[in-house]
Amino acid sequence: MPVYDYKCQKCGKVFEKFLRSLSAADSVKCEKCGSARVKKLVSCCAISSRGKSESAGSSKSSHSCGSCSSHSCSTCH
Repeated sequence: MPVYDYKCQKCGKVFEKFLRSLSAADSVKCEKCGSARVKKLVSCCAISSRGKSESAGSSKSSHSCGSCSSHSCSTCH
């Protein structure tokens, strides 16, 4: 079940919202001011695998910037 980033168009608060279904997106309101004027933001997604390659949580990546949860987001550079 996805977590989306939103920004309130009224007060500017950026927040995350866990949605159980796409229809729930219609009822998202700002956590700070309660406004329904929110915009879904484009965000990174974190994908991990548990195969023989680098394990999740490993710090072998030389491009890790720490600004997103995946720590190897190519859009950060």
